[in-house]
Amino acid sequence: MSALPRTTPVNVAVPSPRLFIAGAWVDGEGSAEVAIVDPATGATLAKGRGASPAQVEAAVAAAARTFPAWAAMPAYERGQILRSAAAKLRERADEIARVMTLEQGKPFAEAKGEVLSSCEIIEWNADEGRRLYGRLVPSRASNISVQVVHEPVGPVAAFTPWNFPMTTPVRKVTGSLAAGCTCVIKPAEETPLTCLALAKALEDSGLPPGVLNVVYGDVNAISQQLLDSPAIRKISFTGSTRVGRMLAEQAARALKKATLELGGHAPVVVFEDADLENAVPAIVALKYRNAGQICISPTRFIVHEKVFAPFLERFNAYAKSLKVGPGLEEKTQMGPLANGRRAAAITSLVEDAVKAGATVASGSAPDGGNFRKPTVLSNIPMTARVMTEEPFGPLALVNAFKTFDEAMAEANRLPYGLASYVFTRDLATAQRATAAIEAGMVAVNSARVAWPEAPFGGVKDSGSGSEGGSEGLEGYTVTKTVSLAW
Repeated sequence: MSALPRTTPVNVAVPSPRLFIAGAWVDGEGSAEVAIVDPATGATLAKGRGASPAQVEAAVAAAARTFPAWAAMPAYERGQILRSAAAKLRERADEIARVMTLEQGKPFAEAKGEVLSSCEIIEWNADEGRRLYGRLVPSRASNISVQVVHEPVGPVAAFTPWNFPMTTPVRKVTGSLAAGCTCVIKPAEETPLTCLALAKALEDSGLPPGVLNVVYGDVNAISQQLLDSPAIRKISFTGSTRVGRMLAEQAARALKKATLELGGHAPVVVFEDADLENAVPAIVALKYRNAGQICISPTRFIVHEKVFAPFLERFNAYAKSLKVGPGLEEKTQMGPLANGRRAAAITSLVEDAVKAGATVASGSAPDGGNFRKPTVLSNIPMTARVMTEEPFGPLALVNAFKTFDEAMAEANRLPYGLASYVFTRDLATAQRATAAIEAGMVAVNSARVAWPEAPFGGVKDSGSGSEGGSEGLEGYTVTKTVSLAW
């Protein structure tokens, strides 16, 4: 990593990473070192060791041991613990957000917003646990009752990435706990501190020891150990399609349930009647949120030729106006990329696209270290790698289309199908587009597809299963038919 011309002016205490196993906070005993590195400065802020195989086994054993009692606890009581944890996270939001910014890089305002929105997810799951209704099936006989009930599947192994270190663990941890499951979570080694703050809030709210366990360290070894354990009955993974495929194959061999939220390359279809004045600010804000490191980030802008020029002009103006800097600086609107790997990948994709014939509308130049400017490319040939590879960074791709069918063909061209966006003032066009687009989530005249009360998930190579909504909790259950005669 090159030296960075940035400093972090705010003095924030960064705790050393520890593990949370069977209700105890312990130092890791594994061979892998875990370092908390500030993406804005390259400084190592804290170090610790990852979990040893014995510690991972202890975490699984704790989850298995506590599962019967947790599953038997009334949903109302489980919900009270979760609601209390949400309240504590709100009280600690500033402190947690500062640490999140230092370990992940996103601006403080975004980090705090992530903590607060995660509290809404916790509260939804807390209440949804009380709504895991079964049903009564009309019987063929007067002396038989046929019931369908949902029961918790068992101990869960959750795997989360670094880009949303609070939201993604919250979805998996509190979804599984609300359904009556216990959980072993492996957060990203780059950003474990935020997940540990979630565990601390749950502990302080009375979560029984062993119901939640947090381990990390040697990625491959820990993941394999969790997948191989017969005690683990469900996995939930958020990450790349490549890794998701491998985990799904291994889970299938052991007949474990799996929820997979994988990659995306979200299309944005802008029809000629779109309200650009409102559409552009909303979509730019989402595009460059978290420096574009979001699985639902809009990337391929498919714009009708009649509004292509004004759309591009407005988009460029907003992109150029964004203030890039360290996340703890007050005026920062976009922070650094999370690590050198992402920064190098964006530079490589831009260079390849330009070589293929794309036009640089704005940005593109490295901005020092892990910083990259909000970048807009236009008229990108299909031969450019970025038209196929998910950029996962502050890179927008703007091309024109002529007909509805042409736009839909481009929107569905890739094997991904997570989020998509449509802008039009015509209801018929909106209905046709939402029916034609192959994606798990579609937003019309809006840049928001994620809601605590709605399912979040993709189709095709973007995964299977959902988090959020009633579907999210049902993913942590098994269905039982009860036929009762008298």
